[in-house]
Amino acid sequence: MSAIRGARERARIEVTAAIKDEARKQLAAEGAAKLSLRAVARELGMVSSALYRYFPSRDDLLTALIVDAYDAIGEAAERAHRTTAGTTDTPASPGTGLARWVAVARAVRDWALAHPHEYALIYGSPVPGYTAPQDTIAPAARVGLVLIAVVEEARHAEGLALPPLADELRPEAERLAAELTADLTPGLTSGLAPAVAAPLVAAWAQLFGLISFEVFGQFNRVVEAREIFFRHAVTELARTVGLLGRRG
Repeated sequence: MSAIRGARERARIEVTAAIKDEARKQLAAEGAAKLSLRAVARELGMVSSALYRYFPSRDDLLTALIVDAYDAIGEAAERAHRTTAGTTDTPASPGTGLARWVAVARAVRDWALAHPHEYALIYGSPVPGYTAPQDTIAPAARVGLVLIAVVEEARHAEGLALPPLADELRPEAERLAAELTADLTPGLTSGLAPAVAAPLVAAWAQLFGLISFEVFGQFNRVVEAREIFFRHAVTELARTVGLLGRRG
């Protein structure tokens, strides 16, 4: 019986993967708003009722694709953090927080450029009629968690160079620090400082703004040397969160 269950589970995994692969093709051809379970079933030679056993609704399929995309871009960031301490063309010595920040940012950009339709699904216009469920929150936080980890590691190893926090921003910065510490970084022992949290959230948003401008064509006829431009831009973002670019 266990062998039969194993075969059924493998078959289910294979069919689920085929459904999602075909759905991604539809995303590329038609966009998320026109994603259709019937069209996916037709292309796979399935009857609609069979596909509904895997994904009961279009929204369920969209959620699966969104989670996969967030997990993929998050894994790219985490891999860069684990394995790439910096490269010879970064403006920092390998192993510094600045070099890690740049490496992570470049990995996120590389993934986005290689998967523009999946990137658009998670960072483009909202899909009409779709509301993302709680299941998407943890995957969506993965890149942000990596950036927080880079800054926290640098704070302990090198120290951070941050300007004083403006008085008018302090209440919001304290709220952000509390929420990020509680919701996103439960492993932090000392908590994220308000002076770190506010510029970090701003840099996180600006990083994806840079990537979105490139993916969605806003840099056309504006920025030509995009790799160089991006590297210098994210280096400046790193400095706004206090990364020094030196050891010890």
